[in-house]
Amino acid sequence: MQNDSDRFFVLTGGPGSGKTTVIEALEQAGLRTAPEAGRNIIRDQVATGGPALPWQDRALFAELMLSWELRSWHAARAEPGPVFFDRGIPDTIGYLRLCGLPVPDHLTKAAMKFRYARRVFVAPPWPEIFAQDEERRQTFDEAERTYRAVAGVYADLGYELVTLPLAPVEERLRFILDAAC
Repeated sequence: MQNDSDRFFVLTGGPGSGKTTVIEALEQAGLRTAPEAGRNIIRDQVATGGPALPWQDRALFAELMLSWELRSWHAARAEPGPVFFDRGIPDTIGYLRLCGLPVPDHLTKAAMKFRYARRVFVAPPWPEIFAQDEERRQTFDEAERTYRAVAGVYADLGYELVTLPLAPVEERLRFILDAAC
């Protein structure tokens, strides 16, 4: 019997590298996906006046990201076939490291216990498509540092990093499907 983690594929990388666009293409192709925590948490916190924002309370923001990712992981267990995640639990560790904040033991335990497929797809920094917006306030330099931080965490946790090509969405989609299935 296949483990859940064998069918849970993560797409990670820095902001503005095309991850979410690829996730949306996977969904449009009829595959199951799990949305990114960060943007959704920011939208909810801004809408409600909440403090868990990366520019207000980074540690609280990280806790909400962990909660979101755990919920997504558990929800994916009820789905048949592969599930593609726009980031995963280890991304929260990368975020805390990037911010120079301590990584709580419970977060490390979560990253070890709730695993994904061995191959993790990493979208490298791509200046030609990078753009800031209301939720993405990071500079391109911060995006590059985020990429290195999250890739480092996945590598430290024993995942095999598979770098996405700097190519149109359709080509990235084929690349992922060829490597995942």
